[in-house]
Amino acid sequence: MIELKYFGHSTFLVTIGGKSLIFDPFISPNPLASNIEIDKIKTDYVLVSHGHEDHVFDVETIVTNNEATLVSNFEIVTWFQNKGVKNVWGMNHGGSKVFDFGKIKYVNAVHSSALPDGTNGGNPGGFVVESEHGTFYYAGDTALSYDMKLIGESFDVDFAILPIGDNFTMGITDALKAADFVGTDKIIGMHYDTFEPIIIDRVKVKREAEKSGKELILLNIGESISL
Repeated sequence: MIELKYFGHSTFLVTIGGKSLIFDPFISPNPLASNIEIDKIKTDYVLVSHGHEDHVFDVETIVTNNEATLVSNFEIVTWFQNKGVKNVWGMNHGGSKVFDFGKIKYVNAVHSSALPDGTNGGNPGGFVVESEHGTFYYAGDTALSYDMKLIGESFDVDFAILPIGDNFTMGITDALKAADFVGTDKIIGMHYDTFEPIIIDRVKVKREAEKSGKELILLNIGESISL
């Protein structure tokens, strides 16, 4: 069993076999997540898909509070090392690493990736996380791409965490195709409603998912689910 807790935007705390991973922490600047107490978040790992501020803003705080390990591409972990973050594991596209909770593969994403001060954030990515408790795909910010078919061919994906807000990333129509490509009927939506350009019609996207035979789960901020 894998437990997910949603903290808004693209931020999920995932618990696998007693270890916790938080993805793309952007909480304190998000007014929709004002009820989340960031200093109470406990995690062992912080995974960052790319360098944009709405994915890295709370990395330092959460890593420092928990003495957690930051996992991201080489450029992003180097940037944080220069800011004093000590526990890091740098990766790049196509590479895999076994951790104490399971195995991570850093996969392609189609997006941009400048860090908040304009530093090159490397190329954006997503993560496939394998464990004895299940396998899931966290896409990060991305467009639809045929590279996702390789994920479906290589992994037995139980669920996918996909952006659905459109404008800056895939919208629901392409996210449903992405789910087909990676071979899952279960989608956890992310990267929607935080800013005006990515506000969605929840009824409409749910209806579109149902027509495609997919389960689209839109968690409330602070809500947890076990999968």
